[in-house]
Amino acid sequence: MSDEFHYQRRVEFCETDAAGIAHFSTYFQYMEQAEHAFLRQLGTSVHAQDESGTISWPRVSAHCDYAGPVKFEDVLDIRVRIERLGTKSVTYTFDFRLEESIVATGKLTAVCCRITRDNPPESMPIPSWLVARMQPFVVADA
Repeated sequence: MSDEFHYQRRVEFCETDAAGIAHFSTYFQYMEQAEHAFLRQLGTSVHAQDESGTISWPRVSAHCDYAGPVKFEDVLDIRVRIERLGTKSVTYTFDFRLEESIVATGKLTAVCCRITRDNPPESMPIPSWLVARMQPFVVADA
């Protein structure tokens, strides 16, 4: 079984619709926030510097399925795992839980890229030290 990273997030009033339920689009922000927290725990950032310049993680795919509503002041436990760890990309899975009920599941794929001022992002291998830190979170049966 793989490790899970847990990120807790309270639903804010501005994230709800007229019915008082979290708007579907906020889940994409929640996934990004959980990813950022996960990367910080691993000792990096979604926008980091190394000896060669800036590394960032543009998203190439994002998906979310909804199973139940969450409302203002609900506290979500967002469980992050890695479905696929490639040479240059990572696909995360997210389980959104309210207490122990899964209210949504999501998936996000990001590509490790070198970012420069004058050129478009260029994909690059994920640094080996980061691969080693991500490996425990890879889902074994994926």
